[in-house]
Amino acid sequence: MSCIEQMKYEILLDRTTYKDARNYIENNSEEVYYVSPGYKIFKDYHIIGVPPIALGVKGTALSFTYTKPCYGTFVLTVDNEDSIKEIEKLREKEREKVTPPPKKGKSPESSKKPPGSFLDMWQK
Repeated sequence: MSCIEQMKYEILLDRTTYKDARNYIENNSEEVYYVSPGYKIFKDYHIIGVPPIALGVKGTALSFTYTKPCYGTFVLTVDNEDSIKEIEKLREKEREKVTPPPKKGKSPESSKKPPGSFLDMWQK
C-alpha cells in the first residue's frame, strides 16, 4: 500500500492533538507499543508525531495516529491481513510493551504530609 487512504480504515478520533491521540490509544487498547517518529508500518507508511508515539492493538485491529496536512491528527484503526502482520512485527521487534494504565486513584504516597520547608525535606 502506498497510501493510507487506499486502505479500509475506521476513524476513532478526529482533529485532535498528539497527546490526546496517545491517551485515546492507551486507554482503548489491549496492548500498547511505543515507537519513534518515522517508524514504518504497512510497508511504506511512516508514523509521524511527538514521541512517544503509541500504537494500539485490540484483537486483530491496529490503531495508530495519522496526520494529514491542513486537516489535523486522527486516530485510525485498520483490521485486515496487513494489520495482523504489523501486530506480529510489533510483538517481535518492540520491547516497550505495556498494557493500558490502571484507573487513576490516590497513591499511598499522596496521603503523606508535604515537608514544611526546603530544609525539612533535606533533613529526612
